[in-house]
Order: sequence, then C-alpha cells, then structure tokens
Amino acid sequence: MEIVVILPDIRSTHNVGSIFRTADAAGVKKVFLCGITPQPVDQFGRKRQDISKVSLGAEDYIPWEYSKSAVRLIGRLKKEGYTICAVEQSADSVPYIGFNAPKTAKLALIMGNEVEGLPKGILARTDHILEIPMHGKKESLNVGVAFGVVVFGILNRAK
Repeated sequence: MEIVVILPDIRSTHNVGSIFRTADAAGVKKVFLCGITPQPVDQFGRKRQDISKVSLGAEDYIPWEYSKSAVRLIGRLKKEGYTICAVEQSADSVPYIGFNAPKTAKLALIMGNEVEGLPKGILARTDHILEIPMHGKKESLNVGVAFGVVVFGILNRAK
C-alpha cells in the first residue's frame, strides 16, 4: 500500500515533527505540507530544530513537499490515482476501523488542523471521511496521535 499524508494549516511544529516520525514508522511515501503548516526548513533554508527535535530527523529522509493550496494538491493526487481520505468528524464520516483498502491502494490521508479541523471545501473533494470513535468526554485527539491511530489501523486492515 502506498500512503501519503496531507497536512493543511497545521499550526504546531511539534505536531508536524510527530507526524514525520510516525510517517517514517508507517512507511509513508511522502508528506505534503499546505498553507500555514510549518516546513522542516525556514525561509532562509535553515533546518527547523523544533521540528527536528520531535521527528528525530525523520524529515531528512521522508520526502516532503510544500503546496500552498491543499485543494489543488488533492486534484493533482486524484489524477495520479490516489484515493483521498480525510480524517475528520462529520455527519458523513465512518469509523476508520471499518475502512478496508486493498494492499495495492494508493491513499492520501488528510489531517485537519488543531483548532478548526478540515474546511468543507476540502471535505467535499474527498472520497472517504474517516473518524476515530470517541468514548470519553473529550471529542478529539491530538492531530499527531490521530494520524498514528488511523495510519496503522488502515495498514493493519489492508486486504
């Protein structure tokens, strides 16, 4: 299975670093950083130590790309044969545990930002909206934790 992750407007460098580290552990092919999501290097080409500290340097060998528009990126990935899966709570979402992708699938997982989640314009362009059922009083997980739960859940259930 080929998996890429799309991170539109993630605010925290720590969350970005955590996702890079988990992406490495899960064998993710590429990380796409969109909008205001911090990149592993600053505007002067210097390595961002706050990302590197959390990722343990995974950003050095996991390919990554910046795209200003997540919407345009989704269109490009669809043309490349990716199935687009948002991880978000919505009226149209289904539990991730029931999502079974073939081992030959090309998946793009989109993770919502820490405050507002994913905008409707992105959700409208997805093929599936997956959610993590919540059993406690809190209604969400940290984006880095949510990514780990879903990516390994999908990998473990691949047919």
